[in-house]
Amino acid sequence: MTQASGAVPDPTAEEVANQLAAVVGRLLRRLRSSSSESLLTPTQRSVLARLDDGGAATTADLARAEFVRPQSMRLTLGALEAQGLVERAPDPADGRKSVMSVTDAGRTTLARVRAAKRNWLAEAVAAELDGHERRTVTEAVALIERLVGS
Repeated sequence: MTQASGAVPDPTAEEVANQLAAVVGRLLRRLRSSSSESLLTPTQRSVLARLDDGGAATTADLARAEFVRPQSMRLTLGALEAQGLVERAPDPADGRKSVMSVTDAGRTTLARVRAAKRNWLAEAVAAELDGHERRTVTEAVALIERLVGS
């Protein structure tokens, strides 16, 4: 079957996947750099967010969730604890273990980091996109949510 003259063929699933992965990767890097005034590394920010969203967790649980070795997670948690952003308490289920949880200072820091990201993105959307383009991006967000199952 031939295409009508001037018609653009539909992109393949692989082409869309490659383009989407590339642009999402660049977006994530920009979001991370927008909150660089924080003294947190990307891993520290991720762990702090995980504790804030999911509640207290052991070092081993966090290491599994972040796909790092327990030794690496201990270093990350040690740095967060030294900054007063997380605290250690005995595990209520097993007193031989301890669980880490986010402190009020950690929540404040995380809120500042998240606000910086949202502010950068809102300013970029306002500066670069008109109303029609913002509606298009809103539609694309709904499709991406469907892809990731949210």
